[in-house]
Amino acid sequence: MRTLVRLVPALAVVTGLLCTAAPAQADPFAAAGKQPEAVGWGGAVSSVDADATAAGLEVLRRGGNAVDAAVATAAALGVTEPYSAGIGGGGYFVYYDAGTGKVSTLDGRETASRTADSSLFLENGKPLAFADAVTSGLSVGVPGTAATWEQALRRWGSRDLGEVLKPAERIADRGFTVDQTFQDQTALNQARFQDFPASRALFLPDGKPPAVGSTLRNRDLAATYRELGRKGTAALYRGPIGADIVRTLQHPPVDAASGRNARPGKVDAADLAAYQVRQQDPTHVNYRGLDVYGIAPSSSGGTTVGEALNILGTSSPADPVQYDHRFLEASRIAFADRNRWVGDPGFTQVPTRQLLDPAYAASRACLIDPQHALTSPLAPGDPYHPAACASSGQPVVEPYEGQSTTHLTVADRWGNVVAYTLTIEQTGGSGITVPGRGFLLNNELTDFNFAPLTPGVPDPNLPGPAKRPRSSISPTVVLKDGKPYLAVGSPGGATIITTVLQVLTGRIDRGLTLEQAIAAPRASQRNTAATQAEPAFLASPEAAELQAMGHVFSATPEIGAATGIERLPDGRWLAAAEPVRRGGGSAAVVRPSR
Repeated sequence: MRTLVRLVPALAVVTGLLCTAAPAQADPFAAAGKQPEAVGWGGAVSSVDADATAAGLEVLRRGGNAVDAAVATAAALGVTEPYSAGIGGGGYFVYYDAGTGKVSTLDGRETASRTADSSLFLENGKPLAFADAVTSGLSVGVPGTAATWEQALRRWGSRDLGEVLKPAERIADRGFTVDQTFQDQTALNQARFQDFPASRALFLPDGKPPAVGSTLRNRDLAATYRELGRKGTAALYRGPIGADIVRTLQHPPVDAASGRNARPGKVDAADLAAYQVRQQDPTHVNYRGLDVYGIAPSSSGGTTVGEALNILGTSSPADPVQYDHRFLEASRIAFADRNRWVGDPGFTQVPTRQLLDPAYAASRACLIDPQHALTSPLAPGDPYHPAACASSGQPVVEPYEGQSTTHLTVADRWGNVVAYTLTIEQTGGSGITVPGRGFLLNNELTDFNFAPLTPGVPDPNLPGPAKRPRSSISPTVVLKDGKPYLAVGSPGGATIITTVLQVLTGRIDRGLTLEQAIAAPRASQRNTAATQAEPAFLASPEAAELQAMGHVFSATPEIGAATGIERLPDGRWLAAAEPVRRGGGSAAVVRPSR
């Protein structure tokens, strides 16, 4: 999906925006279009957008490494996928270093203000309506994306921030072509964008979503990127960009005539200045002899994918119905534990090691009956005191998570690999564009639970001062004999976890190619009464047999939008992306095989 807008600079509060139907200038590195698979040498890039993939490929071709290219791709997605990513948000970065053989991670999750407490989303003692919380300054956390880029480049990159931002600056200045996905997502947000003059001017030219095929330019964002390139991220965390962010979230620039109550947020300049990216150890499990690395809390991705893999690793059913049954049940069990135990480890004791212990997985796997589906909500186990088929307390229901976000995977000629998922939370984030800056602010703090999900049960994901809300983001790197084998990730809120799990098991257990595993019909069980499933999954012969076992399904149009890379035995890279979901993705390599 792409983004930019054909802008009419009619409002004094918005500057530097222009969109026309004229074609963008010729560019030697311009994207040739989307393709779901590419194989070749010299490195690979896979993302949801052709222009963003081309930006990463440009950096690789000019001698940059995987980290340089990942930041370039991410910055371009901030232009072409502004409803899913950008410097107004955050994310999680997983990096394999070919020189050391080590996997490292960066937690660039947004944080609440240091003045926030558990009543952040309560009004008159009751939780705010979700829609009221989202489209407000209250939902905006301190952005972590720019700091993640700077930290990754400083630790592992070979280029500076200004250089790797150049391709994204060029796309923002010259424009990209609006596609159907971008127009559809704009239409979904039209009512919100209409109420904020800066968002309206940028995303609703002529008062409506930009036409498919029109060119969208965002010169405000190009200027913001240039300022970041010259001054570094200090311009955001201690400088004028940050001042504009604080002013916007504390005094949401809503059209008075709209009648919208856009509540002010709490984040201030001191919160921005205090923000730090966390470098932390990855999660790790061994699955079928492969080493699977993910992101540790504050994201629940690594622990939940890892626990589910450990449960699945206790058996190897060849029958496709039993395989699907165990996949759904392992997901159900892992989510029961995730909802009870995982939050920001800076504020609550998270049993990461215990959740990933194979002995704990065995104690939970015994709940799976080969003939009958479990019933949700399932009670969590006690990872501190594993006991076969035992529970610990009451079930904790699944909270809501936005379905947006975007993922990219990159590899370079030296064998370094990046899996990076970044987000502004739900599609369109808070709906509030920073005037004159060209980017949307996140609504990430709505990933907190507004109130305890189950009365009397400790909730690790309530708001708190400088706390990070729990995420489901799951960038994953898989090693075989210490060398890269796979890297995958996906957007999709809580369905990210099940999407990554399904892609991994499709490739590792079912013998699908990576592209086939990404394209395969999906189902997502998250300890809910009904399992979400795509139409193609529901049409499969296995679905009827699963229903006879007690599985209940609810239809959903699509789940996730994964990208991945694989190192082939002959040393070539295979890049793979979605062929259809979210308009299809874009996979490319530096030197295609002939």
